[in-house]
This record gives sequence, structure tokens and C-alpha cells, in this order.
Amino acid sequence: MSASALSTLTAALLMVTGASAPQPVSVSARVETPAVYDDEAGGNADADDPAVWVDPHDPGRSLVIGTLKEAGLDVYGLDGKRLQHIAAPAAPGEDGAPGRFNNVDVVYGFELGGKKTDLALVSDRGRDRVRAYAIDPAAVAAGRPPLKDVTAADAAPVFSASESEVDDQRTAYGLAAFSDDDNAYAVVSRRSETRVRLLQLVDRDGRVGYRTEDTLDLPASFTLPNGKSWTPCADPGDHAQVEGMVVDQEKHVLYAAQEDVGLWRVGLDDEEFERPELIDRVREYGTPWTYDAEEECVLDTAHDPGYGGKHLSADAEGAAIYHAADGKGYLLASSQGDNTFAVYERQGRNTYLGSFTVTDSAATDGVQHSDGSTVVNVPLGRSFPKGLLVTHDGEAPPADGDREGTDFKFTGWESVAGAFPKPLTIDTKSFDPRDTD
Repeated sequence: MSASALSTLTAALLMVTGASAPQPVSVSARVETPAVYDDEAGGNADADDPAVWVDPHDPGRSLVIGTLKEAGLDVYGLDGKRLQHIAAPAAPGEDGAPGRFNNVDVVYGFELGGKKTDLALVSDRGRDRVRAYAIDPAAVAAGRPPLKDVTAADAAPVFSASESEVDDQRTAYGLAAFSDDDNAYAVVSRRSETRVRLLQLVDRDGRVGYRTEDTLDLPASFTLPNGKSWTPCADPGDHAQVEGMVVDQEKHVLYAAQEDVGLWRVGLDDEEFERPELIDRVREYGTPWTYDAEEECVLDTAHDPGYGGKHLSADAEGAAIYHAADGKGYLLASSQGDNTFAVYERQGRNTYLGSFTVTDSAATDGVQHSDGSTVVNVPLGRSFPKGLLVTHDGEAPPADGDREGTDFKFTGWESVAGAFPKPLTIDTKSFDPRDTD
């Protein structure tokens, strides 16, 4: 599909309706990572998006990898302790922007230099690249730093036409990775734009490069049921961007959270994007807005026409897939505006099932303003024998004063499943994320 093929899509958007949502259920995290701080003393670290790597020899040694934006990347054990820190690349020159790691995901068994290699892929928002890090199981077992940069030196900007355009920072933003037979791919969104791009990974003499397979432009404006045109609230010159994304690689479907719009489902057929379908809208969808004196966007909630959804409050953020047998399971999405996570059926029309919050416990505080999340169904040793949900926490309590802290929370999937009036499925055997065939 070409980048302009959806110019008339807004007239045919799926309108989602449903009954009033029940109250979210509450779950508690079991483990949290050390808080990081977005100030000079903390290295301007701002946690954002996690991924889980499953150890092929000992699942109890599996890793959680988390982006810290300007501060780079941290790697954690299942106990939440930091095992490795990777700095973001420095600016290429005095006037250039430094690296800034936004989203991360994992692909297994990529053929690199003639060897099957697991990779952590990172969207470098600062330099408009996809960075690749090889994950070494032997290093994990030996207690050595397990990630190594294997990005090709000639990896080009994902969206920008030149290095000067990179510095405008309409760059690689959200990222979701997946495998299809022997090939590996990354879907990458563009900051401040509606564009999403599909990249195929390539081996360049033992380093990881990529090439563009397809490009999709989601709508920037929408025709409401009353016939009026509506554009989502944004800073001047910006459009409704996508960040949270996940690919259901068994079903060949991309789910993309357009922050001020809602949740899209996009089929992937022969490495091309199919026609997008809006499966749920944020509550603020269709609400008029104006700029204040500082050119900040302000919603006019008094004149909300009521066209929004019931389950997501802007921003719609981190998306994750929980796999179960026979195509069943769940799609999870972060409703950042009300600190909840919406749960939908994975199959069929993605029927909404309910929402949950991650609240305070004796072991951890709760989760607020969550960006990225990820979930795995397989047992991860004694720590998480029923699977694991990892969520970003945008308001981790600071250990000293009023510093702005963020971290990641680890929650056993059984805690989420058992909290619902009709418990969600726990299926630890039907899907193996390492099986890419």
C-alpha cells in the first residue's frame, strides 16, 4: 500500500459503540526496578518502554530491557536489579542531536554473520535510526553484560532525508518487532506525524541494517457523525502521532495506538500494510479545542459532542499481546489519561473485556501515566511461573526530595487474570515467543 492510499479513509472509519464500562479491577506489582531521574544528577534518565527476552536455557534468567530516552538503555534481571547500562550515542557534532532511545522490542533467531542471534531493537528518536543489540545467552549465564551493539555503521535515517532533517526531530518514535519464518521486521512510527513504516532487517557483514518494505499514513483529521471535520489536539505544526504498537505475529496483525485518536488494527499481508480499522477511540475523540496564550492546546470539554469511546483516555499508549491457544488471548492497551489498562479479546472484533489498574502494595507503589508495556505467557522460572506483565510507571516515588522518578513494574500474569470477575485465561504452553516458524 502506498503512503497516500488512505487519503479518503476518514469517510469510512469504523464507529465503535458499547455499553458503559465497568469499574477497573486492581492488581499489584511484585517487583520494581530502581527509580531513574530526569535531571542532570540522574543523567536525564526517563524510563519509557520495556521488552522481555526469554532465556532459551533457563527462563528464570530472562531479561527485561527498558529504554531511558536520553540516558539510553537499562537491562534488568527478573528481580528488578540492573545488570547493564548502555548509553545513547553522543551527538555527531556540535549542532547535532544526541541519541534518545524511545521504544524497544525483541526478535529471536535472526541470522547474523551465519549465526542465529537474538536482538533487542531500539528506536533512536534522537538520531532517527533503529539500533540493534545482540543478546548473548552465555554472557547472561556467566553474569557478564549481555547486550552488544551490532548496528550497521551505514544504517540510514528511518524517515529523514538528510542529517539536517534529523535534527528537526520528526524521527523514529514507536517500535514493534516481529519475525516471519526466517525474516525479521520492525514497524516504526514517526514523531509528530501519523506515518508508520515497515522495515525488514538485513545482515550487512555481521551487522544489522534495514530496508523499507512499506509505508502507511494514518489519518490526520476525521469526519464526525455530524458531518464536521475534526483534527486531534496537537502542538502547532504537529499531527496525531503513534507510539504504542505491537504485532501479533501469529495473526499477521499490527495494533497501533494513535495517542489522541484511539487504537488501530492493521493487517500485514506479504509485508504490506492492509487497510486500517479503528477498533476503539479515546474518550476525547471529536472534542473541540483551542490554543491558549502560550499556544498550548486546550480541550473544550463543555462542548464535547460525545463521539469518543468509553475505555481509553488520551493518550492511548503501550500495546501488548497475551497469547493463548486457538488464536485466543488478549490485546492490552495503556489508557494513560486515567492510569488504567484496557483488555480486549485477541480474536474476532477485539471485544472489550474490562480494565485494570496497578495499585500500591507492600512491595511496590502503583503505576501512573504508563507509556510502554509488554506481556509474555511462558513461565519465567520461580519468579513468574505463570507469565509476566511489565509496565512503565511514569510517577515512581523519589527516594530523595521532589525529583521526577520513573521505573518499570513487574506483575505476575496470574494476578491480572485472577482479578477479573470472570478470570482471564492463563496459558503457559500454547505459544513460545522463541518459535518464529
